[in-house]
Amino acid sequence: MYEIRKITSLDDPELLPYRTMRRQEDHRRQGLFVAEGEKIVRRLVESPMEILSVVMPPRWVEDYRPLLAARRERIPVYVGELEVLDELTGFNLYQGVLALGRVPSIPTLPDLFGRSDRPSLLVAIDGVSSAENVGVLMRTAAAFGATGFLKGEASASPYLRRAVRGSMGAVLRLPVAELSNLRAALLWLREHGVLCVAAHPHAERRELTHIDLTRDVCVVLGSEGEGISPPVLEACSLSVAIPMAHEVDSLNVAMAGTAFLYEAARQRRAKG
Repeated sequence: MYEIRKITSLDDPELLPYRTMRRQEDHRRQGLFVAEGEKIVRRLVESPMEILSVVMPPRWVEDYRPLLAARRERIPVYVGELEVLDELTGFNLYQGVLALGRVPSIPTLPDLFGRSDRPSLLVAIDGVSSAENVGVLMRTAAAFGATGFLKGEASASPYLRRAVRGSMGAVLRLPVAELSNLRAALLWLREHGVLCVAAHPHAERRELTHIDLTRDVCVVLGSEGEGISPPVLEACSLSVAIPMAHEVDSLNVAMAGTAFLYEAARQRRAKG
């Protein structure tokens, strides 16, 4: 169900989250997230996640009517011309389609792992502060069949607006655990038979293509500048490097994650 509401005042309290889109951490503390862009909002509306409101220009209303009508909750749809929405958000919007969602209840690590298909393929991030990189990693993880995503305590939340946008909606379907102690989580996974593989550029004699990634695996990726922190690195089963030319010593974390997850998917397909 839905209810069309024309935007008559930018000071409407219901529109406050759209006026404060730059305060992403505030939204996260309130258990809210903003989906930005027509494709991502469409995926949100098609998902089981709770939606609090939608904002769009008039030209998109007809496209969304059947999707919104299929929802069980009553969703207010605020409609305004693109110039009005630019003024509301403080951004120059391309499509002007936005939605406010509620962050789902975050599963514990045992719950997430227990519900994962086998062999599981988990991705853990340590100190990845760029929401854009977190989003790209989530999109990559979903593309290569990951069964869960683990956010360490020093990383950006996958539910920040830029992460949701960068994930192209992957955060809506890939199970996420936001952890208070990544080191302890990795040790727990190892106790339960999971190979925790640290993506580390200086791993001696262990290259990515030489490691069996067809079993239960957790790929651990570190920060953009410092890499994996020493306590987290120590908790991993082994460190693995991507074979590269000698002139290059490392890759961006999103690119490194792509290489690891592609190799895991390749090995699993080959094994059948």
